[in-house]
Amino acid sequence: MRRVYHLVAKATWDQAPAGPFQVASLASEGFIHCSNQDQVARSANRFYAGQAELLLLCIDVDRLTSPLRDEPAASGELFPHIYGPINREAVMEVRPMERGPEGGWACPEGL
Repeated sequence: MRRVYHLVAKATWDQAPAGPFQVASLASEGFIHCSNQDQVARSANRFYAGQAELLLLCIDVDRLTSPLRDEPAASGELFPHIYGPINREAVMEVRPMERGPEGGWACPEGL
């Protein structure tokens, strides 16, 4: 089972209406940004360094109802993108991100 991971501010997740989860990038870019496990900490520190509370949605790609594509970023590195809302049944876990000893975000253990 492949999993991909979506980072989201805790307040955004807590305030999201019931039903499929959507973020602003779906309307502005046409997809929801995700990361593979080895990309989570880098993505968190690049895009959410100043965020006080950050969550990690652990998504089972086999349960997604929206298409998933692995596409290159400007660096050429492939990142998973979900082309539609995230159906809640595909979210297997919602894990809090934690800061490492040096203050940066660290990937939760046991992913």
